[in-house]
Amino acid sequence: MLEEEKRILSQVRLEKAKENLAAAYTLIASNDYKIASTRTYYAIFHAMRAVLALDGVDMKHHSGIIAEFRKRYIKTG
Repeated sequence: MLEEEKRILSQVRLEKAKENLAAAYTLIASNDYKIASTRTYYAIFHAMRAVLALDGVDMKHHSGIIAEFRKRYIKTG
């Protein structure tokens, strides 16, 4: 994958994260905390995918994305 493609993919995923976060805020304002927590989870998930896209990494399963993000960015300090 070319660097420009990685950057574009990352931006698309970051936009998806922002949309989910905005939805979470709206749901919190209407006291719908259960669904707001789901939107917040997806905001974080898509933000992680955005960062990983810059390294050319993608996986199909949530567990794989979380594990790879942890390995590359959290455990390395």
